[in-house]
Amino acid sequence: MSNPSPDLISELLRGMRLSGVKYRRIEASAPFGVAFHQAPGKAQFHFVSHGSALLRMESGATFALSGGDALFIPNGNAHALLSDEHADITPVSAFPSEPICNSVCAITCEPCPDSENTVIFSGCMDFELGGMQPLIKAMPEVMMVSRLMSTWPEIHPLLAAMERESMTRQVGFAGILARLADVVAALIVRGWVEAGCGKSTGWVQVLRDPRLSRAIYAMHQQPGVNWNVADLAKEAGTSRSVFAERFLSATGTTPAKYLSELRMRLAIQYIRHEHQPLETVALRLGYGSLAAFSRAFKRIVGQAPGSLRESSQTPEEV
Repeated sequence: MSNPSPDLISELLRGMRLSGVKYRRIEASAPFGVAFHQAPGKAQFHFVSHGSALLRMESGATFALSGGDALFIPNGNAHALLSDEHADITPVSAFPSEPICNSVCAITCEPCPDSENTVIFSGCMDFELGGMQPLIKAMPEVMMVSRLMSTWPEIHPLLAAMERESMTRQVGFAGILARLADVVAALIVRGWVEAGCGKSTGWVQVLRDPRLSRAIYAMHQQPGVNWNVADLAKEAGTSRSVFAERFLSATGTTPAKYLSELRMRLAIQYIRHEHQPLETVALRLGYGSLAAFSRAFKRIVGQAPGSLRESSQTPEEV
């Protein structure tokens, strides 16, 4: 099975946006159980600075964690961090917390003098891949940093810095930890993609198929072009019938529908993050008028494009 196209990887990483919404430094001693509910459109990150914990996913999968372990939950699935499998669980929002800075708070569970403290730095993050957003659904339930240690040695000093900042709590440690968490989470995603996306299937086939990759990359590079099957088949170097069949098998949709949805994902990025005028976005994405763009946007996203500036709410995922 071939590795993903370098051009498509670059496109994916260029569109990636990872930024923390809320971070918590959790200090607890056994027995403890902290539950994190499903967070649609968000990802979760955890780093064990000291001690040990058990990660239990809503699916039933469990992972033993020890000091220095970091993990990323790209789809924000519900899960719990426990001292052991029999520990009682309390929602993280139910614990009293103390603000450290704007986006970071401290939670200290009731200490037990006879057990060692476990320290965990957690982050709830906005996670977007721009035009490559469908790939998030294909990612594993849990992505562990331990799988990157041999191929990405530069991650070691980042984890060491996180451990040091979390344990020494020097001036400004919370903000530094938050930024380090963003970087480590991004490296976990990059490592997974460059390693061939593990055993994932579905949309990942696009990354693994050199011919499909060329066609997808062309659409991402020039989303304003009205691509048809013949043009895309030429980019892929196949016949129209072979291309159409492969595309549908890998993406579950047609090239025309994919292009329309790609344009809307990019429109969200251009409007919300780059603050481009709606008229500019419409022309950039191949629409002859603002009215035509607005109709397409509302049909696919479910709201008017102007509402992205009027509301901080995340539109339904495209």
